[in-house]
Amino acid sequence: MSTGRLKSAQTSLSLYSSNSVADKLWKYRIEIDPSNDGKKKLKLKGRELLSVPLEIFDLGELQVLEMSPQRESCLNYRMGIVPREIGQLTNLTVLNLDTNELREVPPEIGALQKLERLTLSNNQLSRLPAETERLQKLQSLHLANNHFQELPVQVCQLRRLSFLDASDNKIKSIPHSISNLERLETLLLYFNALQSLPDSICTLARLCTLWLGKNHLRSLPVHFGHLVNLEWGRSYSSSNFEGNPLESPPPEVCRGGPVEISRYFAVWNE
Repeated sequence: MSTGRLKSAQTSLSLYSSNSVADKLWKYRIEIDPSNDGKKKLKLKGRELLSVPLEIFDLGELQVLEMSPQRESCLNYRMGIVPREIGQLTNLTVLNLDTNELREVPPEIGALQKLERLTLSNNQLSRLPAETERLQKLQSLHLANNHFQELPVQVCQLRRLSFLDASDNKIKSIPHSISNLERLETLLLYFNALQSLPDSICTLARLCTLWLGKNHLRSLPVHFGHLVNLEWGRSYSSSNFEGNPLESPPPEVCRGGPVEISRYFAVWNE
């Protein structure tokens, strides 16, 4: 496959499904994606596709790749695995793999060191490969609706993260190393199995949105009021703690935001 053919914005290539039936013909085109700052995105067209065409992974210029049946211009079936060849697409900045049937992510994903957004929501994942921590340009990570029982420690090494959605899992614990995420602004932990939060979460000074609803929390860390940029009490959309058996502080105090929470603990510790 020549480099010249790949660089054309109107390039087309015939791709066949896994059963090699000739009438399952596919074509692709590399388009400019206005929703992602004009980056190069793959557009697939054709009939029912039964496997991921490995020719896709020769398109080294791609910057945006969507392989989710819920999105326009992508696959029409649910993937069970991500081909290891994904590691060849080293120019990707956006990779959407949500709403598939993935049980694991290949270690080759660590080669995608230009990634800024990774979407893995609505799969069957319970862990991430160690190589995930090599994605040091990642700013937005979506892990919602999977089978994680703890927030992967690799995530806590992604120091440029500003958005993390780990809602609707089975997460029971958060690593103390979450304090590494100094740029984190949005943390969504809604609908998990959390019984406590580490004190280190209180060092996330940029945090303005934190969803903790539908967990098993009976208390918040004593220094929770240090999260002075948290918009609890000012913006309904940024505040979610309902559905917990909170006692310290009680829900009516939490509704007042960090100031009221600080006041509560100050009195409690006298």
